Amino acid sequence: MGLLSKKDSKLILDPLTDDNPITMQVLGICSALAITAQLKPSIVMAISVIFVLGIGNVVISLMRNIIPSKIRIIVQLIVVATLVIIVDQVLKAFAYSLSKELSVFIGLIITNCIIMGRFEAFALGNGPWKSFLDGVGNALGYGVILIIVGFFRELLGSGTLFGFQVLGDPLGATASARGLYEFGYENNGFMVLPPMALIVVGIIIWVQRSRNKELIEEN
Repeated sequence: MGLLSKKDSKLILDPLTDDNPITMQVLGICSALAITAQLKPSIVMAISVIFVLGIGNVVISLMRNIIPSKIRIIVQLIVVATLVIIVDQVLKAFAYSLSKELSVFIGLIITNCIIMGRFEAFALGNGPWKSFLDGVGNALGYGVILIIVGFFRELLGSGTLFGFQVLGDPLGATASARGLYEFGYENNGFMVLPPMALIVVGIIIWVQRSRNKELIEEN
């Protein structure tokens, strides 16, 4: 018997495809706009949300029977704020420059609709193991979109990935060093602007619905 049952597997896999929190529920858009101009901060934000949502779901699930209904939102905010502070301190200790680059957006994980939504919709009604899988699954679905958006925005906007030139060096001394720029290629400056993140997310949504017509909402 495998570690995960079919139902448990769906908790992780569904948010990666047809139940993605960004493309289907249109949640967590702010960070997709703000920090995806480069791939590295996109990955760090994805990992941070996986940690916060996975652990946070477990904590809320363990406390679900003792949290008074009237103050459950306050308790949830305290839990997520504590986890975000841990993430922020770890980044400051081991990746200070990246911590400065992400700036306030790490703190804004506290108000990420995906996290509070999973606390309310799942962790308050299910056990710790299922809540952990649900949290990791939804965070992975969120993270995949951020990484895809960050990949294309950095590649097409700056010609780099992780800060390294991959399309060539426009100031290179030789034709081979200049790469695609030798043939007249130019970086698309619009890709590094926040609105382009929304356009890339829109393209992903269009591709997803083109593949599966059942996802198209009825007016």
